[in-house]
Amino acid sequence: MIFITAKFLIKPEHADQWPQIAGPFTRATRAEPGCLWFDWSRSLDDPNEYVLVEAFRDGDAGAAHVNSAHFRQAQQDLPAYLQATPKIVSQSVDQDDWSDLGEMAVS
Repeated sequence: MIFITAKFLIKPEHADQWPQIAGPFTRATRAEPGCLWFDWSRSLDDPNEYVLVEAFRDGDAGAAHVNSAHFRQAQQDLPAYLQATPKIVSQSVDQDDWSDLGEMAVS
C-alpha cells in the first residue's frame, strides 16, 4: 500500500472550520475504490495544525487519487486556507491494513 502522512498548517481564522472546509475533498477521497483510509487529526500542540493519515491500495490507486477531479478541485480551493505548503511523507509499505502494536498489547 501507499502510506501517506501530511501536515497542514491552517490559517488561524479557519482552523476551527477546517473539517468542514476539507469535507467535500475528504468524502470524495474516502469514496475512491482504492482508498484504504483518509483520516484527519488536530495537533495537540498547535491548534492550527491538522495531520492527515491516508493510505491507498497501491500505486495505481494513488495515481487515480491525484488525477481525480476532486483532487484537482482541492488543489484550487484549499491553499487559500493554508499558512504554508503542506509537508508530506509518502512510502510504499508491504501491508494492506494496520498491524497490532505488540508492545502495548491489551489482553
